[in-house]
Amino acid sequence: MATLYVIKSCDTCRKARKALDEKGIPYQVHDLREDGLSAALLEHLLERVPVLEVLNRRSTTWRNLPEEDKQEIDANKARELIMANPTLLKRPLLDIGDTLRVGYRDGDYDDLKG
Repeated sequence: MATLYVIKSCDTCRKARKALDEKGIPYQVHDLREDGLSAALLEHLLERVPVLEVLNRRSTTWRNLPEEDKQEIDANKARELIMANPTLLKRPLLDIGDTLRVGYRDGDYDDLKG
Protein backbone atom coordinates (compact mmCIF):
# COMPACT_ATOMS: atom_id res chain seq x y z
CA MET A 1 0.00 0.00 0.00
CA ALA A 2 1.17 3.52 -0.79
CA THR A 3 1.99 6.01 1.94
CA LEU A 4 1.29 9.71 1.56
CA TYR A 5 3.42 11.93 3.80
CA VAL A 6 1.55 15.15 4.51
CA ILE A 7 0.83 17.99 6.85
CA LYS A 8 -2.93 18.01 7.30
CA SER A 9 -3.21 21.79 7.05
CA CYS A 10 -1.44 21.83 3.65
CA ASP A 11 -3.75 22.64 0.71
CA THR A 12 -1.54 20.80 -1.79
CA CYS A 13 -1.62 17.71 0.43
CA ARG A 14 -5.42 17.85 0.47
CA LYS A 15 -5.45 18.04 -3.35
CA ALA A 16 -3.15 15.02 -3.54
CA ARG A 17 -5.40 13.04 -1.19
CA LYS A 18 -8.45 13.95 -3.26
CA ALA A 19 -6.71 12.82 -6.47
CA LEU A 20 -5.79 9.46 -4.91
CA ASP A 21 -9.33 9.02 -3.55
CA GLU A 22 -10.87 9.80 -6.95
CA LYS A 23 -8.64 7.20 -8.63
CA GLY A 24 -9.49 4.62 -5.97
CA ILE A 25 -5.85 4.18 -5.00
CA PRO A 26 -5.43 2.77 -1.49
CA TYR A 27 -2.96 4.64 0.70
CA GLN A 28 -2.18 5.40 4.29
CA VAL A 29 -1.51 8.90 5.59
CA HIS A 30 1.52 9.81 7.66
CA ASP A 31 1.24 13.32 9.11
CA LEU A 32 4.72 14.70 9.65
CA ARG A 33 3.58 16.87 12.56
CA GLU A 34 1.45 14.28 14.35
CA ASP A 35 3.27 11.06 13.47
CA GLY A 36 6.77 12.53 13.42
CA LEU A 37 9.86 11.66 11.43
CA SER A 38 12.40 9.11 12.61
CA ALA A 39 15.95 8.89 11.32
CA ALA A 40 15.11 5.49 9.81
CA LEU A 41 12.10 6.91 7.97
CA LEU A 42 14.11 9.84 6.64
CA GLU A 43 16.81 7.48 5.35
CA HIS A 44 14.09 5.30 3.76
CA LEU A 45 12.79 8.34 1.88
CA LEU A 46 16.27 9.52 0.91
CA GLU A 47 17.15 6.16 -0.63
CA ARG A 48 15.09 7.29 -3.62
CA VAL A 49 15.29 11.09 -3.62
CA PRO A 50 18.32 13.32 -2.93
CA VAL A 51 18.00 15.25 0.32
CA LEU A 52 18.48 18.62 -1.34
CA GLU A 53 15.53 17.85 -3.63
CA VAL A 54 13.16 17.35 -0.68
CA LEU A 55 14.37 20.31 1.39
CA ASN A 56 11.53 22.85 1.25
CA ARG A 57 13.16 26.27 1.04
CA ARG A 58 9.78 27.96 0.45
CA SER A 59 8.19 26.86 3.72
CA THR A 60 7.39 28.98 6.74
CA THR A 61 9.68 26.71 8.74
CA TRP A 62 12.58 27.56 6.43
CA ARG A 63 11.87 31.28 6.59
CA ASN A 64 11.81 31.13 10.39
CA LEU A 65 15.20 29.42 10.69
CA PRO A 66 18.13 31.52 11.88
CA GLU A 67 20.12 32.88 8.92
CA GLU A 68 23.23 30.90 9.93
CA ASP A 69 21.26 27.64 9.59
CA LYS A 70 20.38 28.51 5.98
CA GLN A 71 23.98 29.12 4.91
CA GLU A 72 26.21 26.55 3.17
CA ILE A 73 23.59 23.82 2.87
CA ASP A 74 24.99 20.44 1.92
CA ALA A 75 23.42 16.98 2.19
CA ASN A 76 24.52 16.42 5.79
CA LYS A 77 23.32 19.81 6.99
CA ALA A 78 20.01 19.37 5.14
CA ARG A 79 19.51 15.98 6.88
CA GLU A 80 20.15 17.57 10.28
CA LEU A 81 17.74 20.42 9.58
CA ILE A 82 14.99 18.06 8.39
CA MET A 83 15.41 15.79 11.42
CA ALA A 84 15.10 18.81 13.72
CA ASN A 85 12.24 20.31 11.66
CA PRO A 86 10.24 17.61 9.79
CA THR A 87 8.07 20.27 8.14
CA LEU A 88 11.12 21.17 6.04
CA LEU A 89 10.30 18.15 3.86
CA LYS A 90 8.57 19.10 0.63
CA ARG A 91 5.12 17.65 0.61
CA PRO A 92 3.18 15.72 -0.17
CA LEU A 93 5.52 12.80 -0.59
CA LEU A 94 3.91 9.75 -2.18
CA ASP A 95 5.80 6.54 -1.44
CA ILE A 96 4.67 3.86 -3.87
CA GLY A 97 7.30 1.23 -3.21
CA ASP A 98 10.22 1.74 -5.53
CA THR A 99 9.27 5.33 -6.33
CA LEU A 100 8.88 8.46 -4.24
CA ARG A 101 6.97 11.34 -5.80
CA VAL A 102 7.71 14.77 -4.40
CA GLY A 103 5.04 17.48 -4.40
CA TYR A 104 1.79 17.48 -6.29
CA ARG A 105 0.29 19.31 -9.26
CA ASP A 106 -3.00 18.47 -10.96
CA GLY A 107 -2.50 15.42 -13.14
CA ASP A 108 0.60 14.10 -11.35
CA TYR A 109 -1.14 10.88 -10.34
CA ASP A 110 -3.00 10.28 -13.62
CA ASP A 111 -0.68 7.39 -14.50
CA LEU A 112 -1.42 5.50 -11.25
CA LYS A 113 -3.91 2.68 -11.21
CA GLY A 114 -6.23 1.83 -8.30
